[in-house]
Amino acid sequence: MALKPLGDRLIVEAISEEEVTKLGIILPDTVSKEKPEKGKVIAVGPGKLLESGQRHPCEVKVGDIIVFKKYSPDDVKIDDKEYLILSESDILAVVE
Repeated sequence: MALKPLGDRLIVEAISEEEVTKLGIILPDTVSKEKPEKGKVIAVGPGKLLESGQRHPCEVKVGDIIVFKKYSPDDVKIDDKEYLILSESDILAVVE
C-alpha cells in the first residue's frame, strides 16, 4: 500500500538518533520515548491551494532531511512501517 499526501502535506520517515552519555554509554531511542524531530521526506503533496485556485508547490523535495515541530506530525503505520504525516508549515529547516 502506498501513501499519497494531499495539499501541502508530506510523508516523512522518522530519523531516530541514539544518545551517547559522557561515559560513552549509548542510549537507544526507545529509552527516552520522545517524538522525533528529524526525518527524511518520502513523498510530497502537490502543494497548497491558494485562493486564486493555483497551487503553491512545496519547497521541499523527496529525499530531503528536515527538522520539524516535535508534536505536529500524525503517526501512521502502513505494512508494519511507521511514517509521519505533517504540513509543510510545520517544517522548521532543511538539513544541508
